[in-house]
Order: sequence, then C-alpha cells, then structure tokens
Amino acid sequence: MRTNFTIGLSKIISEFSLEVLNMPQTDEEILISSSEVNRPGLQMAGYFEFFDDTRIQIIGKSEESFLRRFTEEKAEQRLRELFSRKPVAVVICRNLEVSEIYRKIAEEYGVPLFRTPVSTSEFEAALIAFLHLHLAPRITQHGVLVEVFGEGILLLGESGVGKSETAMELVKRGHRLIADDAVEIKKVSSKSLVGSAPENIRHFIELRGIGIINASRLFGAGAVKLTEKIDLVIKMEPWDVNKVYDRMGLENQTHEILDLKIPALTIPVKPGRNLAVIIEVAAMNNRQKKLGYNAAEDLLNKLGMTDQN
Repeated sequence: MRTNFTIGLSKIISEFSLEVLNMPQTDEEILISSSEVNRPGLQMAGYFEFFDDTRIQIIGKSEESFLRRFTEEKAEQRLRELFSRKPVAVVICRNLEVSEIYRKIAEEYGVPLFRTPVSTSEFEAALIAFLHLHLAPRITQHGVLVEVFGEGILLLGESGVGKSETAMELVKRGHRLIADDAVEIKKVSSKSLVGSAPENIRHFIELRGIGIINASRLFGAGAVKLTEKIDLVIKMEPWDVNKVYDRMGLENQTHEILDLKIPALTIPVKPGRNLAVIIEVAAMNNRQKKLGYNAAEDLLNKLGMTDQN
C-alpha cells in the first residue's frame, strides 16, 4: 500500500480559481505532498522551529495586520525569512492588497504566490478537505462497488462467483454502479473509506458470455456514480453444505481495509437465490442497525431468550 501520494499545484489552482501573482518558470509540475496547511503567524514573529516547507502557507487578515505594525524594512525582513525557507506555495486570502514586496520576494526565491477572494477560514477548510481526499492512503481492491438505497456496498468474492451479474441486476432495479472489477479505495478520514473506479475503466462492466458493456450508455447517467462511501462489505462465496452460515444476524462480522473495520456479511451463492433482492435487504437492514434497531435482538427479546444478567 502506497501512502506517499502527490497532487499537481495546477489542479489546486484550477479547483479554487486562484489568481496567480507569481509562478516560477519551470518545466516540471510543482507537486504537493502534504495534506496539512499552515497559517504563518508564528513564522512572521520569528519562530521557525518545526516549520514544514511542504505545507501550503495561507496568509489572512491577521497575518497581514501583524506585518503592518512594522516599518517597511522590518516587514520585508520578516517576509524574506518566511520565503527563504521556500514553502511549496503561498496563498493570500480575502483579496487583500498585495504590496510589490510580496511579488519581488516571491520571484526572488522562486515561491508560487496566489490570491483568492474567499475568506481565510473558509478557504483553509476547503483546501484541507480537498488535499485529504486527493492525498489519502489508498489501495485497489478486486470487487464491485454499488450504491443500494444510499448505502455503499462492496461486493467481494473469487472470480466467476457472480459479482458483476449481481451488480447488473441491481442497476436494472434502479440502483447505481460505482466500480466493477477494480475498486480504488481511499481512506479519507479516520472513520470512512470512499471507493471509485479507475478512470480508464469507469462505468464498464464485463459480463461473461456477452463481453464488455458501458452501464452509463446502456442504462443512462442515473445508473452510475463517480464515488461512494463504503458502508458494508458483502463477501460472496459458493454455497458450502459443510459450512454453518449465520441465520440470526447476531454475529457482528467486520472486514478490515486500510486499518478500518467495515461491517461485513457472508452470502452463500447457489442457483435459485435472488442475490439482488438479498443485497437490497442487507442494505436496508444495515441502515436500520445504524439507526439503532436490530431485528434479531428484537425477536430474542420478544421470545424472552435474552441474557437477563
């Protein structure tokens, strides 16, 4: 599993419509590797212990008003101390007026300098969310990801067990396909995983006996989705007569992905079982459990079979 991902600075400029005040002339794309940002107030006060130059520096009204307390020469000295560390980029918020000193120093040290009309806190929050999404740890998992009644369902199982066929039936029943065969899974926070399809195979499904189809072209744009949070993992396996399967739903199975434990079910596959309907019920039941209701526990309570201790 790779954990050191990067994103091009040009994508951030495009995403947030940043005004370019200075951009170093280079043939190579400037890459951002840190999902954290920094408000350089302490650095402008002269404290550079633990300063991380891989973080985008965000200057707002507080930092700018602090600099205005100094003479022009002193303010330039403070800016030089910051820019000489060559941070990966500096963004000035609230469309604050940028003196020629900023441009001159940024050009001198080769530091990208931008401006945005967005408020500092709003831009900081949006940028952190954007960076966390694009720089998140990720893996590619063999499986199928579908959205069923708003729940992200990851179908796992050996090749040929019927994952794609089941996904096709679910799409016909009004649900949406996110990825078939290869699912890119990102850990976007300490509690959630988001799945998507690799761009080159997005919306394509392989059906044995038919070949490759495009779900978006065949069923319309409403049948597909770009990304989805993974709420439940369903492991599909051929029916084993010697195996005892859970018939009550009291076992809380989980499946670990990127160090996160996701609720999981094992569904045996054999002719005659309508897997699409079973997965629909599993999705609705999983939503009920998140809302605090467990049908198996309710039944045991009514039968007086719960542990009274």
